[in-house]
Amino acid sequence: MAAGKTFFERFGLNPREQRLAQIFAVVLGAFLVLGLPIGLETYVAAKRSDNNALRDALDQVQASRASMREHQSKRDAVVARYARKAPELAGYLEQMAHKQKLEVTDSVDRPPLPIGKQYTERSTVIHLKKAGMLSISKFMEAIEQSGSPVAITRLNIRKRTGEPDSYDVELGVSAYDRVEKSTKTGGKDAGAGGAKP
Repeated sequence: MAAGKTFFERFGLNPREQRLAQIFAVVLGAFLVLGLPIGLETYVAAKRSDNNALRDALDQVQASRASMREHQSKRDAVVARYARKAPELAGYLEQMAHKQKLEVTDSVDRPPLPIGKQYTERSTVIHLKKAGMLSISKFMEAIEQSGSPVAITRLNIRKRTGEPDSYDVELGVSAYDRVEKSTKTGGKDAGAGGAKP
């Protein structure tokens, strides 16, 4: 206690101020002994939770890389498919039908329709008479597997009475073209005009 008084007396404090200074020193010591470790532990726990959150985020990024690669490969496949413009449908379908020994009796081209801002749809309806089911299915399979952006959008098959394996077919096929914008202001007009067959 004497050492304490000597210490506080050096600052010229009276007995009442010395007592307050001692209480303050005890409180400060208790704070340093108890409060500092608790504060440090709280800080470390907060940093640990931040690190765990960052680790979880990194794990999710690593896990999603495979799905991102898959998504990118699908997108690249779509872009590659539309990079090659679909052929003129009437002649193309007649050639494919001829390979399957089918006869196209008539074909009707429909005007191109815009689909969104980036694509146009060209469609043609053809009619096949007295066609066998195997030839029809091979013809449709060849259309779907052509690698061009074409799709069968309409199919109407009628059985011919009195004739085995003989059908009349109405088939609608659509081709989709990607519209390339040439300028910012005239891109829409140029794209629509450039997509006509």
